[in-house]
Amino acid sequence: MDPLAASLKIAGTGMEAQATRLRIVSENIANARSTGDTPGADPYRRKTITFGSELDKASGASVVTVEKLGSDRSKFIEEYDPGNPAADAKGMVKMPNVNILVEMADMREANRNYEANLQTVKQSRDLISATLDLLKASQ
Repeated sequence: MDPLAASLKIAGTGMEAQATRLRIVSENIANARSTGDTPGADPYRRKTITFGSELDKASGASVVTVEKLGSDRSKFIEEYDPGNPAADAKGMVKMPNVNILVEMADMREANRNYEANLQTVKQSRDLISATLDLLKASQ
């Protein structure tokens, strides 16, 4: 396969993976304060994403894939909030294991990776267009 077409395929799968990552990070941020409905119930558990790579047979290129969506198994944080419906007899509420600073850093990194892949697509498209122009001019 053409190297320019392969670069488009690689960048495209990278963009898809980063879009999924941004969706997961957004869900985590949106649920950073989501507690359980009943006393002692578990709150929202932070979601994680794992990337992998596989060989794309059509292009012969190694492309990125979303290997697994999982859950962060770290402990929940407990806060004293006796008025919360999820508070236990001692007034303690289990809070999600989401750290907003970590999520914001993840979001920024995913956004930058997405933009880098988008630039690769634009450059590949421009090179393909220039090649076609050269071929037309030589005839």
